[in-house]
Amino acid sequence: MKWTRDAYIELMTFGDVPRQMFVELFGPLVGLEDEWLKQGATHEELTLTGFDFDYVHQVDCGGNFNVLSGIKPSIIEDTDTYTISIDEFGRKTKLIKNSATIPLPLNHPVTDMDSWLKIKHWFTFSEDRINWKQVEKAKHEQKHGALITAGIQGGFDLPRQLMGEEAICFCYYDQKELMQDMMDTLMDTTIKVLDRISDHLVIDNLCAHEDMAGKSGPLVGPGIVHEFIKPYYAKAWDVVSSKGTRLFSLDSDGNMNAIIDPLLDAGVNILYPIEPAAGMDMVELRSKYGNRLAFKGGIDKFVLFKNKHAIRQELEYKLQPCMQKGGTVFGIDHRIPNGVPLESYRYYVKTAKEILNIPDKKNGRGWARMAF
Repeated sequence: MKWTRDAYIELMTFGDVPRQMFVELFGPLVGLEDEWLKQGATHEELTLTGFDFDYVHQVDCGGNFNVLSGIKPSIIEDTDTYTISIDEFGRKTKLIKNSATIPLPLNHPVTDMDSWLKIKHWFTFSEDRINWKQVEKAKHEQKHGALITAGIQGGFDLPRQLMGEEAICFCYYDQKELMQDMMDTLMDTTIKVLDRISDHLVIDNLCAHEDMAGKSGPLVGPGIVHEFIKPYYAKAWDVVSSKGTRLFSLDSDGNMNAIIDPLLDAGVNILYPIEPAAGMDMVELRSKYGNRLAFKGGIDKFVLFKNKHAIRQELEYKLQPCMQKGGTVFGIDHRIPNGVPLESYRYYVKTAKEILNIPDKKNGRGWARMAF
């Protein structure tokens, strides 16, 4: 079922909606479609449209917050098992074809202040970061029910892309001036783009990608978030929320529990995908944070390997009445894993819809990537 912008915002701000939302956030992992095809999946099931998931049409606001390096990505080596490429950061990357969807960087462009200053201009503001034709298109689409999004750079993710995870964690302590200059540059560009666009268009959903945590916890503590990341997010949120924006979503795998509080203080009010295997329990989080924090995901993907009783037990817990009072887009907590039987996935969808009182329309429409 297609949801309108107004209905989605109402849901995620704990307002009054006829029913809850049930989605597939990211789709299948590489190789699962071949497995399901052998198990008798229809074309509609392979594309997920046959499950008639909920979705909302999203349109980009027209702002470019990305690296503007002028480097054209190119392939260096392509084999049956992997691809070696140069990306827009100038990094050499390797993609393992049969198991991954994201390439792994083999090197990074920033190691110290000098190397950063050489590429700093890739991230500074210029007027051509705004596509005014797209802004006008977004205004038109918004009137017809589209949700307008602005995908800003993650305060942890961008420095991580430039330096690598280990180097960035040391940088917070050993090269504070470098980290602060990267964050100041990121903040300046982001604020100028958002400020100009939001004078002409209400941005509905500010969103950022981080992936800043693992199973045992985040890669940085609340003190680092407060010192380096919170000022950037808070300033961006102040600019757009003062002009009508109501949603700020953050995408990060892993256990984020230790840093939720400073992120909330920075304006974040939606968190996903809420991975149970990493110690994230959206029922407990709802009890702790109430209407301050909305969720997307939260259902354990690994339960799909278990029997029907276990699947129903997980759904009855995560979809319990206290979670059906708004503020949740229900779905599994990341991509559908390889090895999940088609019949188990069918049962999962059917059972979830029964609990949520959603009509199960066979061969319907309604799968769109919900990760915003």
